[in-house]
Amino acid sequence: MASYDVIIIGAGPGGYVSAIRCAQLGLKTAVVEGRDTLGGTCLNVGCIPSKALLHASHMLHEAEHNFAAMGLKGKSPSVDWKQMLAYKDETIGQNTGGIEFLFKKNKIDWLKGWGSIPEAGKVKVGDETHEAKHIVIASGSAPATLPGVEIDEKTIVSSTGALTLAKIPKKLVVIGAGVIGLELGSVYARLGSEVTVVEYMDAITPGMDADVQRTFKRILEKQGLTFVMGAAVQSAKAGKGKATVTYKTKKDDTEATIEADIVLVATGRKPYVNGLGLEALGVEMTPRGQIKTNAHWQTNVAGLYAIGDVIEGPMLAHKAEDEGMAVAEVMAGKHGHVNYGVIPGVVYTSPEVATVGKTEAQLKEEGVKTKVGKFMFMGNARAKAVHQGDGFVKIITDAATDRILGAAIIGPAAGDMIHELCVAMEFGASAEDVAMTCHAHPTYSEAVREAALACGDGAIHA
Repeated sequence: MASYDVIIIGAGPGGYVSAIRCAQLGLKTAVVEGRDTLGGTCLNVGCIPSKALLHASHMLHEAEHNFAAMGLKGKSPSVDWKQMLAYKDETIGQNTGGIEFLFKKNKIDWLKGWGSIPEAGKVKVGDETHEAKHIVIASGSAPATLPGVEIDEKTIVSSTGALTLAKIPKKLVVIGAGVIGLELGSVYARLGSEVTVVEYMDAITPGMDADVQRTFKRILEKQGLTFVMGAAVQSAKAGKGKATVTYKTKKDDTEATIEADIVLVATGRKPYVNGLGLEALGVEMTPRGQIKTNAHWQTNVAGLYAIGDVIEGPMLAHKAEDEGMAVAEVMAGKHGHVNYGVIPGVVYTSPEVATVGKTEAQLKEEGVKTKVGKFMFMGNARAKAVHQGDGFVKIITDAATDRILGAAIIGPAAGDMIHELCVAMEFGASAEDVAMTCHAHPTYSEAVREAALACGDGAIHA
């Protein structure tokens, strides 16, 4: 029986990052992972492969729609789907291999197999049981589905199946207008699929800033996506290489059907805790099936912690990473901290969408008086030069103090630019602090400064 300071169950972004930090802090560490490769859902069948396909399909879009205007003449490229999937797989391999290298570098043991916790302080992997002073559950999440919708990963697929389709579908129905559905829907729309998105709510990307929702939907419609809003899916049935989606409209309860070659079920994700033995251990759970933890990521069982998608909070890889580092600090006797008020969210479509902090609606509900600064990318020279003038930067401040409380960006490189505002919020900065900071010209980031100026006397280029 091997003995460790820490055993982490799951080698996704939360688990592997936590393991590296534990090792750096001098803790003897092992990670349990049943996949053939490290990196969890994110690196294998989530964030990384989807970004590869988003990049490839965006390049195709540029060739088809913008190259000629820039003086790049010639026949538009054709799509070799097998080669595109090979490029995606190569990207996965480079990243998962990199994690394996980091494990060896930091002397972290990989316990290959699926783990369970037979009792406090012990982890069973296959026929072997290992002891640990601390155990961290970082087992992630799995795709959620709906009643009447059975995923077969052939005709009715989850995000996992959507990354390995045998061919590009002529017609694709996406159930759910959240981040995953819109990212993969936009990939296939660029590759020539007729994409229809069916969403239960009345706005896409539920919970996001209302200005972003409206602008984002309009841009995606211009790109060829069709939306059916306020529609409750009743069933999705596969048969003879096709699928039929039946839904009822919330407005008048009328029923309708759509036929497609492929149906992508993108209705969110649920914590994955199967086979861990949590019930027998007496681990407290939330009503939504998440593991209940305190402010130090501890469960009610001594020495047992949980991070990432299995606990409350947004199901984001970077949220899991932050928790992974923080819980390592806690287990090493230090102080671990995560600022849940400054966790950005990004949609990697084109244009990208990025948000952080609270929305206008949330702050209004809380009774906070706000001031909003907004700047359109059509006023940004760099964005116009590369045919990406759609969208805006929006900064929400406390009307009394000018402190930044939230922000939203829809436009080029939004996922990178949002971090300027994240850092500002971490330091309690005002919009004036951002506005008074010199920004290089010509850059997309100037739009952030302009939005900050708009919180005061006004933007220059608006």
